[in-house]
Amino acid sequence: MADYQLKMSHLYGNLLNTYGDNGNILMLGYMAKKMGVSLETEIVSIHEPFDPKRYDLVFFGGGQDFEQYIVSKDIQAKKESITEYIENDGVMLAICGGYQLLGHYYTGARGEKIQGISALDHYTLSQDNNRFIGDIEIYNEEFDETYVGFENHNGRTFLGNEEKPLGKIITGYGNNGEDQTEGANYRNVFCSYFHGPILARNEILAKRLINTALLNKYGEKVDLVVPS
Repeated sequence: MADYQLKMSHLYGNLLNTYGDNGNILMLGYMAKKMGVSLETEIVSIHEPFDPKRYDLVFFGGGQDFEQYIVSKDIQAKKESITEYIENDGVMLAICGGYQLLGHYYTGARGEKIQGISALDHYTLSQDNNRFIGDIEIYNEEFDETYVGFENHNGRTFLGNEEKPLGKIITGYGNNGEDQTEGANYRNVFCSYFHGPILARNEILAKRLINTALLNKYGEKVDLVVPS
């Protein structure tokens, strides 16, 4: 039995699963095993409560327009509990649609404003007949880490005053193609438009998420990865 045990919620994992981003779940499981950590994952979907005290990690991915609209309605009932989890330094990785829904709102495919839960202070606009697509590389100055990946999004996200970007653009478009930022970091929430999935190409970020959860739960982290 592993010395450490973590429980992870996959928010709307049966609905929001495009771009191969469920691979982030697989990567976290792989890294946890190498680090001697037992990681159990549960899907929390529509009409199901989110218990902020039950989970040590949360993954919130993106989906297609129809599924994201369904989620945008249901998640309002989870707004307080998800916000509580975030404000209590719960660890979360949010990608694309999940990233957008944590903010105030995003603009849908038909130009409609779709409400998020305002747990994070950002908003997302849409583009006309354009998407940000291609390889991307960013640098996180706080952690002195570089992340690489692939972006494919119509949304243009603008961060609020209390949010830091996940990184500054080296190459690529990032959040909005204007301010040289990509993703967001607020407390222990990490957001990004990286697909592919992000953790498959950025093992250091997967380890950071697991170690932050271990620090929250046990007051310590695992510095050495167990050899394969």
